[in-house]
Amino acid sequence: MTTQSNPTPHRNQDNGRRGTNLTRQVWALVLLLTMGISWGLSFSLAKIAAVGGAHPFGITFWQTLVGAAVLFAILLARRQMLVWNPASIRFYMVCGLLGAAIPGILFYYAAAHLPAGVLSISVATIPILTFVLSAVFRLEPFTQLRGLGVVCGATAIVILVGPQQSLPGPELTHWVLVACLAAASYAAWNLVIALNRDSQQTALAITCGMYVSATVLMAPVLLATDSFVSLAWPFGAVEWAIVGMGVISAVAYSLFIYLVGLSGPVFASQASYIVTVSGVFWGMVLFGERHSSWIWLSLTVMCVGLMLVLPRRQYVAKQGDDPAAD
Repeated sequence: MTTQSNPTPHRNQDNGRRGTNLTRQVWALVLLLTMGISWGLSFSLAKIAAVGGAHPFGITFWQTLVGAAVLFAILLARRQMLVWNPASIRFYMVCGLLGAAIPGILFYYAAAHLPAGVLSISVATIPILTFVLSAVFRLEPFTQLRGLGVVCGATAIVILVGPQQSLPGPELTHWVLVACLAAASYAAWNLVIALNRDSQQTALAITCGMYVSATVLMAPVLLATDSFVSLAWPFGAVEWAIVGMGVISAVAYSLFIYLVGLSGPVFASQASYIVTVSGVFWGMVLFGERHSSWIWLSLTVMCVGLMLVLPRRQYVAKQGDDPAAD
């Protein structure tokens, strides 16, 4: 009599794996949407704070201080410590300037004049500008497809500021360029991290050190310019917006790092689309913004550019880095 092995245990194991993978994918998608939508809200919060009369220097100071506090609490919970030596402090200071202080000030000046949707489109140039700098310094390979993405990004900005019917007023054109300068500073910060990152520090630690340094750098600026913003209780719209931006920037960055470890950098990088699109729609919901067809065309072209410059799976696989290490 021939005996046959029972395939049921194997089928149960396969079903269990598929169920676990599905749960993991759904969880990753929920985190991606949460991160992207909340990050998109920060553009509207920036406009609330700037239009409400808060000085850009004061907004930047409080955002970096709140972000530093949140990230430091996360580091303590994970039993991680910041590295404090001369080289690390110099690194934190440069990151604080390029990744927080300079772009924050420029961005909040622009936020007082531009619609939140336009702000989100201009900030979407960060991945594109980062790729350009990475290609120049030979950190990433330049391909024709990704080059086309750069062209799309530049075209999107031209569409945004070129036609007279695009923006609510022609006088806003130079404020779009100010917002793009903020994006360029963020791109330079990305390059500095890529060129000088200390392998012994996690991304959370580097970002926390950056926020701490930016807060220290902004303190004398506030004293010299008398631009301090008082967060007196009970909070009004401006105060809640400032605190909200600090919390969102810290939490969203933490979620991004967690997503890289959970589902890989390619999946996590898709947040760029959600941030940009949700930023436009948050402006429509909170401020009743209605955009011209030129702005919608600019948004579409910018998303195409993002799609083309985002890293391909083959390139990411060659890096050899463990995303979970961050």
